[in-house]
This record gives sequence, C-alpha cells and structure tokens, in this order.
Amino acid sequence: MKKHFAFVSMPAAGHVNPTLPLVEELLRRGHRVSYAVGRDMVPAVAATGADVVPLPTEIPPMPPNAGFSPQRIETMMRFFADDLRTCLPLLRQHFRDAAPDAVCFDVMTVLGRMLAELLAVPEIALVPSFASHEQFSLRDVIAPRMHLPTEPFTAMAERIQQVADEFGVRADNPFTARPAALNLVFLPREFQLAGDTFDERFRFLGPLLGQRADQHWQPRDPHAPLLLVSLGTAFNNRPDFYRMCLAAFADEPWQVAMSIGRAVDVAELGPIPDNFEVAASLPQPAVLRHATAFLSHTGMNSTMESLALGVPLIAVPQMPEQAANAARVAELGLGRHLDPDTLTADQLRAAVADVAADAGIRANLERMRRVIGECGGAVAGADALEAHLS
Repeated sequence: MKKHFAFVSMPAAGHVNPTLPLVEELLRRGHRVSYAVGRDMVPAVAATGADVVPLPTEIPPMPPNAGFSPQRIETMMRFFADDLRTCLPLLRQHFRDAAPDAVCFDVMTVLGRMLAELLAVPEIALVPSFASHEQFSLRDVIAPRMHLPTEPFTAMAERIQQVADEFGVRADNPFTARPAALNLVFLPREFQLAGDTFDERFRFLGPLLGQRADQHWQPRDPHAPLLLVSLGTAFNNRPDFYRMCLAAFADEPWQVAMSIGRAVDVAELGPIPDNFEVAASLPQPAVLRHATAFLSHTGMNSTMESLALGVPLIAVPQMPEQAANAARVAELGLGRHLDPDTLTADQLRAAVADVAADAGIRANLERMRRVIGECGGAVAGADALEAHLS
C-alpha cells in the first residue's frame, strides 16, 4: 500500500543532501513525499520530484572567525526556538486535511517530532551525524572540550517548552532528544562512535549520494593530482584560510579546486594562481571522483562523501562536532586531523603530501568503501520505512 511521507529538515546542505536519495527511492516505489524545508534548499528538494512545502526558515548568518562565541551560541539557540514557533502552526495547517502516514524529521528539528505528535502519526528520525541513544551522546563527547554558557540553552529550552504547552505536545531539545522508534543514520556503523551499542531501532544506511553523484565536472589538467578544498556551507567565512591555501599550493604540482562559499568574495583573496580553480560552490561528489586528497572541515556529509569515493581527508574542523568527526577519521586511519588554531601554510602542504602518499591510509579507505557498499543505502532505508509502517 502506497504511503505519504512528510520530511522536515533544517535548510542546510549537510542535513538535506543525505536525505534526497531516500526521497528519490520512495518516489520510485510510488509513495508520496512532502518535504518541508527553508528556501535555501528548496531547489535541491524540488529536483527529486517531491512536493515541496516551503518554510520561512533561514539560518542566521555569522561573522568570520566567530568561533563558538557566546554571541553565536545565543543567536543559534534563539533561532531554534523562534523557528519552531513560526513553522509549527504553518505545518499543522498544511497537513490538517491530508495528514501523512509518518513524519521523517532531521534529528536537530524538534519541529518535525512535535508535528508527528500533533498529527498522531509515527515519527522517524533522520540522523546525518553521529547518532545518540540513552547511554551514549555526542554532546557528552564534545562538551568537555567546550566552555559553553548555559544561559542560552536554558532560554531556548524554556521557549520550546512554551510552544509545546501551547500546542499540547511534549517539549524536546535538539541536543538531547530521545531516539525515535526508527532512526535512519546516514553513516556506516563502523564509523559511528560506540557503534556496537546501538540496537535495532537504528539502521546505519551509509552515505547516500543519489543524483548528486551524477553531476558533471572535469579537471582542467587530467594529468595533475587534484586537491579539493572546502569548508562546507555553514562555517566557511574564512578568507584567511583560503589565502593560506593559495600560499601553500601556488608553486606545487597540485591542481586545486577550492570552494569558498558565498560569504567570501574571490576578489578579496588576492591573485589566484594558475593551478587553482576557485568558486563559490562546486559539485562536490563529482570533484571527489577525480581527487587525490580532500582538505576539508569534515562536516559529516563531506566526510561520508569522501569515504564513499575513497578520498583521504586532511581535516581542518571549524566547530566542535566537526572536530569529533576529524578525530574519528584519524582514529580509523582514514586521514589526518590538523589543529585549525595553529595551522600554517607549511603544515598544510606537508600534511596533504603525506596523506596522499600514505599506503596505509589508502588501504583503510578501501576497506571502508567495502563496508559502505554493504550498508544498503537508500534501498535499505526505504525498506526500513515500509516495514516500520506495515
């Protein structure tokens, strides 16, 4: 029997992109998918053929080099609470007369979980990063390294509780949410921290690339080794880092494809060496198919795409969750973890050369590719959803 699935996600590439192949597979099987997301990711969702439910959600911009400052934390906590208050009544109204059979929600969106309770339908968590359960939490892993003020988190929880009380549902916290009855995790169990402690509620699907893997991109010089450089789409306002990359590889044999995001103007970087291609964005999986190494922030989506395509990582994380990913990459021998606070052009150049030439890393990558190939991907995810609702 064909079902109607509602997807709800943050409008961030690292959260939406892993879900799109699953949406494509559900549509291929004849199911209906309504996808609620902010405007930045509407084109990507619409390309799958899903019914788009546009939301006014916009992740607030941040200044360069802000780190996890109290101002940044306060801004993000206010965003989570305010977005919930704005969007929950919109989605309740949208689905009032045609409720879905289930709500599949990004694990960071309390909006989706509350919507499922309002509509009295099953909830399925979509997990694009390390999963958590009752005995393990990524927050417990990264919190000791961070000195975070408690006031913004307390204020966010109070405002979420107010919304929950207004709508008569349970309040949830995006950082401490309980597992759903079914949790679809977009990484292999072997990469998951404490992976052997997760029970049958968790399905580790591995990376899902979908149509993005078929995008076209060709290197300018097919004979030169290619280095991809990217800090992702969220914490990428780092002109200082991009200038360091220009200095590190200008006179090297590397061909460099560097994505700088939309917050940085290429003109402010100075002269661009002939061996560099610099763009606001690049079709990352297509570039990785040609890459010898990936100098990355190690957001989980980028990390998984790199591992799926067998490209070693040189990690320069920009926030604590990315640092946890980078540490796992280094622990499993899949690349190198650099300290972004003490980084120099010479260290960058040496690390990229070492990782690219490391036979042990290549062997570990090949083993991880085999593991990923056995995860089942979008097909396994759709099977799990159908079985859960049957």
